[in-house]
Amino acid sequence: MDLSTKSPENVSYMIEKIKEKLRMVNVDAMKPENFSTEQYEDLYYMYEMVMKRDNITPNEMQAIATELGSMRN
Repeated sequence: MDLSTKSPENVSYMIEKIKEKLRMVNVDAMKPENFSTEQYEDLYYMYEMVMKRDNITPNEMQAIATELGSMRN
């Protein structure tokens, strides 16, 4: 997938992959439609960081969830 282009489809893809990687329980709070392309660069940075990590601590998960929450519309 080419994530270099800002699009709702890419936003949705990144959110879904982050949720999978973090095994998020409250997935309803992270619906892709709650995010817009306006925060695309920040979301892409978060996606890249999460995907590169093999292990994510509970504290890091909380920080990531908080940051994603602040990006929601």
